[in-house]
Amino acid sequence: MTRPVLASLDLQALQHNLAVVRQTAPEARVWSVVKANAYGHGLQRVWRALAGTDGFALLNLEEAIILREEGWKGPILMLEGFFHPEDLAACDRYRLTICVHSNWQLKALQDARLSAPLDVYLKVNSGMNRLGFMPERVTSVWRQLRAMTNVGEMTLMSHFAHAGEPEGIAAAMSRVARAAEGLECRRSLANSAATLWHPEAHSDWVRPGIILYGASPSGLWQDIATTGLKPVMTLSSAIIGVQSLGAGERVGYGGRFTATGEQRIGIVAAGYADGYPRHAGSGTPVLVDGVRSVTVGTVSMDMLAVDLTPCPQAGIGAPVELWGQEIKIDDVAAAAGTIGYELMCALAPRVPVVTV
Repeated sequence: MTRPVLASLDLQALQHNLAVVRQTAPEARVWSVVKANAYGHGLQRVWRALAGTDGFALLNLEEAIILREEGWKGPILMLEGFFHPEDLAACDRYRLTICVHSNWQLKALQDARLSAPLDVYLKVNSGMNRLGFMPERVTSVWRQLRAMTNVGEMTLMSHFAHAGEPEGIAAAMSRVARAAEGLECRRSLANSAATLWHPEAHSDWVRPGIILYGASPSGLWQDIATTGLKPVMTLSSAIIGVQSLGAGERVGYGGRFTATGEQRIGIVAAGYADGYPRHAGSGTPVLVDGVRSVTVGTVSMDMLAVDLTPCPQAGIGAPVELWGQEIKIDDVAAAAGTIGYELMCALAPRVPVVTV
């Protein structure tokens, strides 16, 4: 018999979320970000549901090649560019748009033998201090690239560190404006948070990631509750055991939950080896047999415990939603001290996945 833990992907929700992005940034084209195996959803499972996008953005050559071999003919943006000079041969063969963010990439691109010019996204460091050229260097680097026969269309890009926080993007936008001074250039600046909350950053291309999958870029579901975005992934399982506790009895490794009176708990077939966060403590929300309840005790490798007090009818085989339509992944992540991105990406290979 198959273990009951299961991840279900709602492809209509994915299409709907892309439509929400288009309504939110109607003048911009859309790079749908499918890095990290489509945020744990499985690139090959979901890309066709996003085929109405203008382009896909990702990191790995292997995933770009998968898209090409499965039939995607539109633009593909390599968000970190190429990692070795020899990667340019594959970028050329599969006609990929490359990000350039370092001096060594300039030389590699200059020296490469390509069949046709590659489109280039020049990355500006707008204050995040990960990748990109400082604003005062951008004009000279832009001209250097523009002079290369290996370079086709060019776009200025950046990434925001605080678009989902009160600090906002004003300082970063100022740095981008300084970098672009005197240049006639297309721009791609807006991540998920800026797409939702900073229309001044929409420019020519937006790059939504987490919002396509129905979670919040701020980590708070309440922040996107009125946007119409829908969760795509539902992680579910079932109760496989029931225990009746007396006052003072404890639950799980370390006995970190103690019953204060008579209490029934359900044992669910899901644990941290399935991708459920081990650090989600007692009180993490869960849906048991259609009723909201909470977890109790420490999450084990293969099991976790839930309080059956709100749902006395629940017994062996009762369905459990760990996150999804009713239990928002952002709320589970917050209880574990992390963000929904990590939970999506941590879905374990042993969990069966179905699309609906």
